[in-house]
Amino acid sequence: MENFDDLIRIKTNNIKPEPGKILISEPFLFDYYFKRSVIMLAEHNNEGTFGVIINKPMSIEFNEVVKNFPHFESKVFLGGPVKTDNLFYIHTLGETIGESVPIQEGLYWGGDLDRVKELILLGKLNENNFRFFIGYSGWMPKQLDNELKKDSWLVSQLSSSRVMTTDTDNLWQESLLDLGEKYRHWINFPSEPTLN
Repeated sequence: MENFDDLIRIKTNNIKPEPGKILISEPFLFDYYFKRSVIMLAEHNNEGTFGVIINKPMSIEFNEVVKNFPHFESKVFLGGPVKTDNLFYIHTLGETIGESVPIQEGLYWGGDLDRVKELILLGKLNENNFRFFIGYSGWMPKQLDNELKKDSWLVSQLSSSRVMTTDTDNLWQESLLDLGEKYRHWINFPSEPTLN
């Protein structure tokens, strides 16, 4: 296996962060929230950056976490460490949910919560077109740029269909492989290097 220093020398891929792009954590990022995470960016500008972790489903069902909501058969995802008492969502339903904000072709952020409840009651929402998140991931102005310079993240992209349907257990690995063969070594880097 490559040694740690060799792994670090593989530099970022120089794709710029923007809404609709994903962040892929590098294998030596061991933060509780961000370890082997993939984050969909909903906003990136001079005021800061925010998005949600799309590959960290929680082990409890939606209605166990979110009270006073119609029954919805779905997991809820851990979106990040900020505002963990709030509910956030991405979806593919576009103008069907008023006030939604497009973040890439076919993928939207937020929207009218009453309309979301109505669509649940009508049976129009499912795990392939809607994802709920507790909390979000956020960065102050220039903070993410500094973390990119320190090689904490790679920037890439996923289609809306892959965001919503790819098995979350393998999303980190698949996202790295999408960037090319040179990142295959990162997948084999032990998640707990002290146990190696």
